[in-house]
Amino acid sequence: HSRDINLDMASQLLFNETPSIKRAVSLINGLDGSKFSLLVNRIVQKLHLRDERNFTEDEEAKLRTVFGLEAKDLELVLETVSFFLEQAAYHNAKAAVLTEQLQNVHLSEEKAGVIVKVWTANVKDVIEKLKQRSFYPKQLEEVNWRLNLQMGQGSKSKMKLPNAMFEFVVAANQQEQSGERVRMECTHDELFQFYQQVCVAALYFDCIAYCYSG
Repeated sequence: HSRDINLDMASQLLFNETPSIKRAVSLINGLDGSKFSLLVNRIVQKLHLRDERNFTEDEEAKLRTVFGLEAKDLELVLETVSFFLEQAAYHNAKAAVLTEQLQNVHLSEEKAGVIVKVWTANVKDVIEKLKQRSFYPKQLEEVNWRLNLQMGQGSKSKMKLPNAMFEFVVAANQQEQSGERVRMECTHDELFQFYQQVCVAALYFDCIAYCYSG
């Protein structure tokens, strides 16, 4: 039954129709289809290179001219296409699922078809490269915590309020002698919300492990 639950998690939305995605989709739907295909191809080829721009400044200037977009609109289009592809990679999305969910955010059939075609042609290579390099350059190395009790505010209140102090040690690689230390303080309610999010993330990890084991 746990595998069924994990697969259900994978079938959830890859992306929601936020205002920025809605704006980006409107822009994408108005682009020339053949030129858009070249743009998606470039993005998917560099999807694993998180510290490298998809296009040089000169190339972006040419893209603005070709597509008739302002700089901020072109940036939004590039970021949104990258996000679509990153989510597809993260969930190891099949063509039919990706098509459906792109159309759910009102991407046109033509543009959704372009993205899915490029994704399908490159999925194996992209997944392999992403397995060798994380989406995020820094990794969690250590977690330290302690529980504090502090007096409630107000002169008449003697209630002790518990709060948790966390210290996360993150590093870009295992060779770093001392990682960056990120500190966080949270109440019981905030800690419980964080716990719920971690549980959801764990289910996604289980789902991905199941997909790759098959």
